[in-house]
Amino acid sequence: MDLLSIYQCLCDRTRLRMLHALADGPLCVGHLQETLEEPQVKISKHLRYLKDHGIVEAERDGNLVFYSLPRRPGRELRVNLACLQDCVGEDPQFTRDGKRAAKIRAANAQRSRSGIS
Repeated sequence: MDLLSIYQCLCDRTRLRMLHALADGPLCVGHLQETLEEPQVKISKHLRYLKDHGIVEAERDGNLVFYSLPRRPGRELRVNLACLQDCVGEDPQFTRDGKRAAKIRAANAQRSRSGIS
């Protein structure tokens, strides 16, 4: 993946928020919708864009598709994603998104431990 493609993907606030939310693990469209408080169609559009450019990966689990950051990102992507995480700590919107994503992951983990789907 070339640097220009990476920066084209990173030049949108919604996509940055999504990448930040995915930094701690996979989420499905509904989880990202809840995390970012954005409509499903907007989330899906941006996920498709990120997937088409190799910035996220998708894995089906039953009826759900979970999106994650690449398992083996190239150096340029890895460095830019690390920079994103370093920079978002001061932004209240990214902080709220991170807290919402953490709550969703905790609820999913609890359901998994309880055997609830």
